Amino acid sequence: MQHNSILPNDDYSSSDSFERILQSIAARPKFLPEWPETQRAMPNEILRSALFNCRNRNQARQFLKDTEIAMIGDGQVIYRGEELRQDDELVWLHLMHLAKKVSLASCVCFTPYSFVKMLGWPIKGQSYERLRTCLSRMQATAIRFQSKRLGSFISVSLILKFRSRNDANENLPRWEVWVGEEMRLLFDEDFLTRVNWETRRSLPDGIASKLFGYWSSHRKPFPVKTETLVRLCGSGMALRHFRIELKKALDVLVNVGFLDSWQVQEDLVTVTRKY
Repeated sequence: MQHNSILPNDDYSSSDSFERILQSIAARPKFLPEWPETQRAMPNEILRSALFNCRNRNQARQFLKDTEIAMIGDGQVIYRGEELRQDDELVWLHLMHLAKKVSLASCVCFTPYSFVKMLGWPIKGQSYERLRTCLSRMQATAIRFQSKRLGSFISVSLILKFRSRNDANENLPRWEVWVGEEMRLLFDEDFLTRVNWETRRSLPDGIASKLFGYWSSHRKPFPVKTETLVRLCGSGMALRHFRIELKKALDVLVNVGFLDSWQVQEDLVTVTRKY
C-alpha cells in the first residue's frame, strides 16, 4: 500500500515548499469544516475532475498508473489505482461526513448496516461486500493534486486504512476507517462544495450524479461544451451516444428539482440552477 504523503513536484518545488506544506498542516485544525446533517461536502478539485467517473458498471474497471485525470478549470490531478466511479464517490461523501465528527487521523467507527442504509443501498450481504470493496479500492490509491490555491503537489490516499474483519476473518460488528491529516488541506472552507445529500443519493450512478456534483460547485454555472462534459464524466462513450444520454440526465436533474432549465445549442450546454 502506498501511504498518504505530501510531496512537492520534483521539477518545480524545493525543500522550502515542502516545509511550508508541513507547517500548513501543523497550523490547521485537526478537524474538517462543519456542514449540516442534510448535506455532504467535497473539494472543488474533485467535483470538477473525472476522478470519480461514470462509466457503465458492466465495464471492467481499469488500473491507472500515474494517469492524468481530466479536469475543468485550474489544477491537475494525477491518479494511481483502480478506476473510481460514482458508487465510490457516494461512499466517500458519507465517510467524510462521519470523519468530520472526529479528529483527523483518528478512527472513524460505524456499523456497516447504518452506513449502507445512509447510502440508500439494499440492506443485504451483497451491499456490505460492495461497501468493503469500495473502501479497499480507496485505500489503494495515490492521488496528486495541484492547483493555484494548493501550490505544490499534494499526494494523498483517500483513506489510510480500514478494518472490517477480525483475525479469524469474521465480520466485525463495527467497522473502522482512518483518514489522514493531509485531507484538511483539500477540505479548505473556501474551496469546498456542500451538496444536498438526499438529492445526491437519490440519483442513479451515472451522468446525472456526476453533473449534479459538478454544477453544485458553481453557483451560476457557465456554458460548457458537450465534448468537455464527456471528458469530465469519463464515461468512455462516443460523442453521439453521450449527447443522447446527456439530455436524459439533464431531464433527471430538472425532475429532482436541482435544475430549473437547460438547453443545448450548437453543442454548448447551458443550465440554470433552481437552488
